[in-house]
Amino acid sequence: MVVAVVALLGIWFVAKQFGRELRLPTASRTCTVSADGRVVLGADQMANAATIAAIGAQRQMPERAVVVALATAYQESHLKNLAHGDRDSLGLFQQRPSQGWGTAEQIRDPRYAANRFYAALKKVKGWQELRVTEAAQRVQRSAYPEAYQKWADESQVLTRALLGHATGAVACTVGPTPAMRGQAAAAALIQGLTLDWGLPGVAAPTDLTGLAVSATDSRNGWRYAHWLVSHADDHGVKRVRFGDLEWTAEQGTWARVADGRAAPTQVLAEVFADT
Repeated sequence: MVVAVVALLGIWFVAKQFGRELRLPTASRTCTVSADGRVVLGADQMANAATIAAIGAQRQMPERAVVVALATAYQESHLKNLAHGDRDSLGLFQQRPSQGWGTAEQIRDPRYAANRFYAALKKVKGWQELRVTEAAQRVQRSAYPEAYQKWADESQVLTRALLGHATGAVACTVGPTPAMRGQAAAAALIQGLTLDWGLPGVAAPTDLTGLAVSATDSRNGWRYAHWLVSHADDHGVKRVRFGDLEWTAEQGTWARVADGRAAPTQVLAEVFADT
């Protein structure tokens, strides 16, 4: 018993001294985001963050809005699509059906929840000039109005990466067994890209094991490339390539490809084939 107490006190002391720098062992399905800072998330958290950022971009909201939205979801659910919460609160933003945010089913849809958050934020007069926590609080009306600010730095890192301001910034490791394969995986990716980004069309190869996304410039290319890697675990993505860089599920990192002749205006993705 004494040994257990001493061990717990030791863990507490280390956590107290090093704060957010302390990283406990994580599961194999994790994502590291590096863009003027470093954030580590689980695969489901990363996928949700990517969708929140994409919906903000599709709505043509300022990047500051994406930071506020991510900080809010960080605090409310730790970027997890929760099926429970305080009273009838649900989902990424812990929105409440009883308060007019929508039905329980709608709120559990990350795209719907993000859209409702941005719509509410847009109605806040002068939100762009407010601190992150103040802007979030005007929407959420939380009992802890200062709580959102502690996630501002992490949210800024995620926003830079997910909106294409960094190169090869999202690197995810995936589980040994893909959640989806082949035609189902390719179709799900195409649907996800269309819904999250509002893209007019994504080309799918005839063998149905991959897809190609047109990008008008490097920034847009990295938006889509990082989104694809963010959704690798839940959509069976095996490989993503943009320009002369390539991410693979096998390595979980970005590396330069040998030929370096990929079109700079096209993001290529390959899913795991049916076995």
